[in-house]
Amino acid sequence: MSAGGGTKAIIAALVANAGIAAAKFTGFLITGSSSMLAESVHSLADTSNQGLLLLGQKTSQRAATRTHPFGFGRDRYFYSFIVALMLFSLGSVFALYEGIHKISEPEALTSPWVAVGILVVAIGLESYSFYTAIQESKKIKGDAGWWAFIRQAKTPELPVVLLEDAGALLGLVFALAGVGLSVVTGDPVWDGIGTVTIGLLLGVIAIILIIEMKSLLIGEGASEPDLDTIVDELAAGKVERVIHIRTLYIGPDEMLVAAKLALVPGLETADIAQAIDDAEARVRAKVPTAKLIYLEPDLDRSLA
Repeated sequence: MSAGGGTKAIIAALVANAGIAAAKFTGFLITGSSSMLAESVHSLADTSNQGLLLLGQKTSQRAATRTHPFGFGRDRYFYSFIVALMLFSLGSVFALYEGIHKISEPEALTSPWVAVGILVVAIGLESYSFYTAIQESKKIKGDAGWWAFIRQAKTPELPVVLLEDAGALLGLVFALAGVGLSVVTGDPVWDGIGTVTIGLLLGVIAIILIIEMKSLLIGEGASEPDLDTIVDELAAGKVERVIHIRTLYIGPDEMLVAAKLALVPGLETADIAQAIDDAEARVRAKVPTAKLIYLEPDLDRSLA
């Protein structure tokens, strides 16, 4: 994925969340709703998260150095991991604390219809952000399902924005339900229950993101289809067999490929060099993210 699609989704989410956070906090000050406060903090955290994702995209573009010879592509994974931690701490933990406090010490809401109006508007803005993320994701996810896309994507920004926006929409529905039930029943405990539900939802999403971003930070190899393609393209021309291969994403748009190849016997040095060059060209043509390729000719000792 080019950074452009991810950037468009991030900016749409940032603008929407900044406006939503301000509106929700105003609603909290007017109504005293814990659901509104939890959602305010959630939107504030989301706004900060979009800024971190943009920062990660910027810093990942730095040129390679002697200390970091493969560049800084993994900065995007690092900042996405920080986003997941913030979603857990500022979003989930705070909402759980506030919800439990509201359940144990319920307080009547004032001007609850103000909260309802703000939440309805927020749902509209969040839906726009979510729609943008879906449209940008469709350009790269291919035939994969949404869950498979989130699990397998090597570019972290769109899965992060997708899950954040999905969580935000569900959280708004829970907040609306909490406030609505508090008005209908006259029992403000429902507002606290809605807040706790928001906290649990954000916790689940944050844990999913933490697991996925940790896996990318540690280092993931090529997907099975890409790995099969790479092996097929290597084992052609004057290459008889791929003896050994390792792949590793060193950034969302850059994969390292290292392999030992068994070549046709009796080749001259120039022919060996040409066979290696040809193999690299075939792989890059089919898998453009394979930008760093190190191939070593070797004897196929399995046949000895």
